[in-house]
Parts: sequence; structure tokens; C-alpha cells
Amino acid sequence: MRGFLAAAAAALSTGLAPAMAQDWSGQITPYVWGAGLGGDVTPFAGAPTLSFDKSLSEVLEDTDGAFFLSGFARRDRLVLMGDFSWSSSSKAGVLPPGVPAEGKVTQRSLTLLAGWRVVSNDRMTLDALAGARAWRVESRIKVAGGAIQASPGKDFIDPILALRANVALAPQWSAILYADVGGFGAGSEHTSQFLATVNYQVTDQLYVSGGYRQLNVDYRDGGTRLDVTMAGPILGATWRF
Repeated sequence: MRGFLAAAAAALSTGLAPAMAQDWSGQITPYVWGAGLGGDVTPFAGAPTLSFDKSLSEVLEDTDGAFFLSGFARRDRLVLMGDFSWSSSSKAGVLPPGVPAEGKVTQRSLTLLAGWRVVSNDRMTLDALAGARAWRVESRIKVAGGAIQASPGKDFIDPILALRANVALAPQWSAILYADVGGFGAGSEHTSQFLATVNYQVTDQLYVSGGYRQLNVDYRDGGTRLDVTMAGPILGATWRF
């Protein structure tokens, strides 16, 4: 009996050793994001509503700038990932009965997630994750050349559930599909994100990618309403380590 237990313990330790000894691997990807902003923003009760057009023809006119940074790390089946994004859009127009007005919306969001690799084979991997997204949204209103102006900001945190798939397409080519959903009334009423990229392996450590990203949020608090979609093409370079 003692010999059997010793043999079982040795076999168990031998099987666990490769998984426990596996080192962390990771990657970081900065993206240029051609984000157009669409939706309605009411900064505070009684303020005029800013309406933005997210169509491609409006992107260069309304977008001041956008940036997106993504990070990913894994040890065996444990997965950690996060992203940071910033975008700013401006709009000028006329309010009834012909009063000139200007508006600007700037958002920063930080998403942090942890999860488990539920599928892993030669064709694809699939990760299930959960975490949170922290927001900072600032809106600025200027009416009649500055006679009336305000710059309120909102901070809130949303719980997030996500899936991430990496699919092999051909030698040196792959695709990443990512989607998350959250809010559930805890911070915002609803938030979601979708990202799809096609990636080309240049070297063992360097990848280049192109694709599309969409980030949504619907936040309501008193007279404040933020119901916007930030969406557009992305170009990035990934360094793996």
C-alpha cells in the first residue's frame, strides 16, 4: 500500500510539473484607431443634447484623435488581459432659434479582465473572461460664443463578461475575435465592445494587424445621458514576449 501511494504521488507530481513550471507569456499591442463617434450626449439637466454622426464621412471632421492599447498575458490556461482607450470628438452647429453652439466629448476607458482558456487546439483558442471597465467621460458645451458654457465629467465602473478567440487562417496568418458585454445597471445601463483583426506574423515576436473596433456605452444619471458608439478601423503592431 505504501509503495502504491508513493508511485501515485510520483506520477501526480510528474504530471503537474510541466504545467506548474510553464512560464508566463505575453504581448502588447498599440493601435491607431480611426474612431467615429455616434449617438447623443446630454451633459446635465437642461443642457442641449449633442448629437454626433458616426458615419465614415464624418470621422475626419468630428474626431480630434483616438488611441487604443491592448495587453495580454497567459500562464498555462490562466489568462489576463486589459485595454486602455482614449478618443475625443467635437461638433459645431446651431441651436434653435439660430444660436451658435459647440460641443466636445472626450472618453477614457480602462478594461481589466482575468479568465480561463476553455478551448486550445491547433486550429483555435477560446478564452472566457470576467472583470471591469472604468470610465472617465467629459463633455463640454459652449453656447453663443461662450456666453453659456459648462464642462461636466462622469466617472463610473462597469462589470464585464468577455470571450476572446484566436483562429489560425494559414501559415503566418490568424484572426482575433473579441466581444464583451457589461454594465447591467451597476455603472452604466449597458456597455459592450467588439473587435476583429486579421494578423500577419512578421517575426517570432512581431505581428502586424488591421481590423475594426466598436465600443458602446449607455449611461444615465439624473439629467446626464451618454448614449454613444465609438467605432472605426484599427491598425496595430504586436510585440510578443
